[in-house]
Amino acid sequence: MITTNQDIRERSFDFALNTVKNCKRIKEKHKEFILTDQLVRSSTSVGANMREARNAESKADFIHKLSICQKECDESIYWLELLMALLSEEKKQLLPIHDEAIQLLRIIKTINVRTKENSNWKKR
Repeated sequence: MITTNQDIRERSFDFALNTVKNCKRIKEKHKEFILTDQLVRSSTSVGANMREARNAESKADFIHKLSICQKECDESIYWLELLMALLSEEKKQLLPIHDEAIQLLRIIKTINVRTKENSNWKKR
């Protein structure tokens, strides 16, 4: 399956939306604020930086924004795993979000690597 830029933008938006809704529910049900707040910040940052990448001023800027997306997505996975470990009764609801985050991370990494290869970009 080929993922277009539009697909990844929509998926990152849906990922953030689903995460925010679940965090809101967890806050109300479990009164857990610290981890859910961290997860909301990192998950919404994925889509926000994906939008910024769309408006990048250069390939280097695009790569930089994608790198931030990658880091924020990986951080989201961490918070999801921590929440699932601490609130095992929430695992069923959080697992699909976790799976989507892993898929997004793979896609973002692939886009980042291919962009670097196509631009002969090297770390300085």
